[in-house]
Amino acid sequence: MLSSQIAFILAALIALWPGHVMAASGGPGPLERRLVAWPEWSLPAPLSRPGRSDLRYPDWFAGAWWVHSLEEGSAAPIPPYAVRFLMDQHGAVVGDRAFNATQVGDALLGGQLLSVANDPANPNRQLALLRGDLELESTVIGRRSQVGSETVALGDSFLSDELALQVLHGPSGARISRVETLSRYRLVDSTPGHELIRAEQWQASYPSPEQGLVAHAGDSHDLWLLLSRNP
Repeated sequence: MLSSQIAFILAALIALWPGHVMAASGGPGPLERRLVAWPEWSLPAPLSRPGRSDLRYPDWFAGAWWVHSLEEGSAAPIPPYAVRFLMDQHGAVVGDRAFNATQVGDALLGGQLLSVANDPANPNRQLALLRGDLELESTVIGRRSQVGSETVALGDSFLSDELALQVLHGPSGARISRVETLSRYRLVDSTPGHELIRAEQWQASYPSPEQGLVAHAGDSHDLWLLLSRNP
């Protein structure tokens, strides 16, 4: 369970994608079809290579939020944690990746996570240090996203799907896996100072690519999240 929680931290909350992909008006896009297929996921997934661009969220994500979350099938909620989204030098809204991952790590791992650092040469790569002489290297290797609107309007939605390569280094050697996380966010209250975003995340793990690029999903998780404005 610990390895899947670590993967959630690195793959779900500090991942990056290169830009928005609008859904075609003629029918459901690749992400909607991917969601319908849950939990029968397999690789290869309908994702593109991310390049080195930073994650851009819709404008209604800007600012600080409290996150309350619960995993489907679990009676115990995850302790609430803070996240924040900032404006970069290009005027785009981006996640404060190291801060967000550290906050989630404190909530999920109970002190097991020591630090998270971004690779200054590659925004798609992060390194987490954990107790027990463990290091988790996470690199986003595939991504697709879809946004309903850049402006603040009730019902606006945002979808992203990403595939991360996870390498857990420890005293006994390295363990390699892949984690796919599809997230769906919806703005449900746009009242200034009281905004609410409801979200659901679906996550699946796959074996190492050394066992083949084609793979079927192993462990899976379904999480519900509520983001409330943190003034």
